[in-house]
Amino acid sequence: MSSSDMDEHVVLLTGGTSGIGRIAATELAKRGATVGVVGRDRSRGESLAAESSTLPGEIRFHRADLGSQSAVRSLATEIQETYDRLDVLAHNAGLSVSERTETADGIERTLAVNHLAPYLLTHELLDIVLASAPARIVTTGSEMHRRDSIDFEDLQFERDYDALQAYSRSKHALIAFTLELADRVPKDVTANSFHPGFVPSTNLFRDAALTTRLAVRIAGIVPGVGTSERAGGRRLVRLATAPEFGDRTGVYVTGDGVVQPADEAVDPEIRARLWRRSAELVGVDPAWP
Repeated sequence: MSSSDMDEHVVLLTGGTSGIGRIAATELAKRGATVGVVGRDRSRGESLAAESSTLPGEIRFHRADLGSQSAVRSLATEIQETYDRLDVLAHNAGLSVSERTETADGIERTLAVNHLAPYLLTHELLDIVLASAPARIVTTGSEMHRRDSIDFEDLQFERDYDALQAYSRSKHALIAFTLELADRVPKDVTANSFHPGFVPSTNLFRDAALTTRLAVRIAGIVPGVGTSERAGGRRLVRLATAPEFGDRTGVYVTGDGVVQPADEAVDPEIRARLWRRSAELVGVDPAWP
């Protein structure tokens, strides 16, 4: 896949209506790709699609609440009916919430959106990704994953909820899933994750506690602190298009290049156990793919 010519390539990008996702969607469309952008806000999504009318590629908006497993499955059906190929599946949507809440499926919301939605959506779309090979699966991780372990005895923080720990654990799980996926799919489908940097202007913490939102806002005005949305978006685009990641799989990338994530994310036994537990929580056969 050329990093400068994505004509006839199809990209599905969750969390693409704002922040680094919006930057990445626009950049990919500039390169000629058809970009299916998934988000909750219809006005932002339709505005972004309209803005792409002058670009070489096209941005199409798909509305979905990724906290709902039925919505994820409906989204997958919609994507399969809309596109005949899927060259890049990019899981970028994420959130942090101040208080513990559960989705309609009875899942802690941070885990549901940040980890289980990518797990389930990949399961539902893997056939079209495999049929489009060479193809790529990209997940937006975070260096914050190092702050928390994967506690299988209290995976959903039912005993003692902490918003930042819940976010960290969800990203830890997502990176571990990506590494496990890389080992399970054929090598002509790569699966890599990346840290976009600390982006103070992101909407990620829009549902976080006031103290957290204030801390993020203050950090955003301190010179030299954080990464711009554009820089974060370019990291996503790099993993989705750069030739070096066309045949390199199972890596985690930060601003320093390829680095090793936390030990638990790498541990084969923990990854396999998390895979089985995730399959149980979304109701699929853990033997996939």
